[in-house]
Amino acid sequence: MNPVLIEVGPLSIRWYGLMYVVAIIVGIFLTHREVIRRQIISKRKGGEGILTLDDVLDFVLIAVPIGIICARLYYVVFNWDFYGSNPINILKIWEGGLAIHGGVIGGILALWIYTRFWKKIPFWQFADAVTPSLILGQAFGRFGNFMNGDAYGTPTDWPTGMVFPIGTPAGREYPNQPIHPSMLYEMAGNLLIFSVLWWVLRKQGYRDGFITCVYFILYAVLRFFVEMTRGDSLILADRWPAANVISVILFVVFTGLMFQWKLWQKKEQDSA
Repeated sequence: MNPVLIEVGPLSIRWYGLMYVVAIIVGIFLTHREVIRRQIISKRKGGEGILTLDDVLDFVLIAVPIGIICARLYYVVFNWDFYGSNPINILKIWEGGLAIHGGVIGGILALWIYTRFWKKIPFWQFADAVTPSLILGQAFGRFGNFMNGDAYGTPTDWPTGMVFPIGTPAGREYPNQPIHPSMLYEMAGNLLIFSVLWWVLRKQGYRDGFITCVYFILYAVLRFFVEMTRGDSLILADRWPAANVISVILFVVFTGLMFQWKLWQKKEQDSA
């Protein structure tokens, strides 16, 4: 594996960055498709109207930078011993170091700004349209982690164990040792969650917020168990993996919302 896909002179295209570009492009297409199917109407100035492709691009223009900044800051905070002494490295996001939970926090912030103040559309309705694209984008991102050799696991004798090149973060931490390809475990889980959301639940007519809550519940469970194999976990209070703590919180919060609002009920039941 090689983190660089193409290199021409001083210019290079890295797998890590390419996967984010692919995720954004595919996400725009899928979200626009869902917006049309759901007939999401904006009450912006100039009159009401169904969200257009331009409206979806507007969301991407704020969600991507806010998400990346929050994902990076989340990672930097938990690795301040290094970045405090090497602040210039904070900018080197092409080397890895974007924490998904930080990105999700940024995405929620961007979603709130976009729906509440800009396009004036229902938060949960648009969140449900975006969520399948989010989890698919996470799967692309994990493939980028694989090619980069980060988000790696601990040594293992499982048949899935892999030896990473010395030049990668995984290879430097565990040279010549088979380790869990944790990023591939999560990528497979992300693809499974996407399949459930997109092909099984999406068109069933559940209440707004159902798809989003299912995403957070399923991803929290997935990440909790994958984190048990990780060799580069961010640690909270010198004791607990931060991802596991956040996963438990997300599971409790969104399971609670699911039951409080009875989101499994279908919309026709509300009008009956």
